[in-house]
Amino acid sequence: MYDYHAHTNYSDGAFMRWMVDAAADAGLDGIGLADHCNVSPEPGAERYKRALGFNLDLTYERRRTAIEAVREETEIDVYDAVEMDYDPDHEAAIADFLADAGFDYAVGSVHDLDGANVHARSHFADKPESERRALVDRYFEKLVALIGSELFEIAAHPDLIERNPHLRGFATADHYAAVADALRESRTVPEINAGRLLDDYGEFHPAPAFLDRLVDAGARVTVGTDSHEPDEITPRLREIEAELDRRGLDPVGIDGLVDGD
Repeated sequence: MYDYHAHTNYSDGAFMRWMVDAAADAGLDGIGLADHCNVSPEPGAERYKRALGFNLDLTYERRRTAIEAVREETEIDVYDAVEMDYDPDHEAAIADFLADAGFDYAVGSVHDLDGANVHARSHFADKPESERRALVDRYFEKLVALIGSELFEIAAHPDLIERNPHLRGFATADHYAAVADALRESRTVPEINAGRLLDDYGEFHPAPAFLDRLVDAGARVTVGTDSHEPDEITPRLREIEAELDRRGLDPVGIDGLVDGD
């Protein structure tokens, strides 16, 4: 079992060694360190990533040295990955960065809607329902474009909008079908993400109806605990293992991600 989506102190997670040790203690065969990165040329995005410390575009070589060191001290596989913010308008910048950086694999995420992070509840709270529905439409348009871009091995938390109560519940069967159709034509694999399973949201990404649609369409899946702290890995992993067993799913391994088989 591998966890392909975890964070370290190179973005908004805990110390790398702590995360790798926790992965080993959880019985994982390997962990992918996929720290946040944004290469948007827009001034607002630049200010946002600097404020949050999402500077992997500047620090990935330093982090790679740290990964090489921790690999020598653990028996599990440790992957040098990235979680990239995706916007269709910035595909060229993303493609150039990924080509230069040479990560083991890349995770793509849609985090931005209407110039704000999807998690920013206050930004969406006072918008009329019609506008919020339109923004959810836009979220899925971006997700379909992410999958079609062929820039990423993994599509992260493919219904992230469900974490925000002001955007929750607007996803439709048509949205799910569009994503399933895009995945059918792409090497990109969605993850079963447990990042909010054990808190107030309480569901996997994709949510059950969405995952049902993807499984019915024959989509492959991979595993991401989306852990930021060491003590999150084991409980999230156990829930993912139970869900995979319940559904009879075998997650895609690293060879399937990289080779697309």
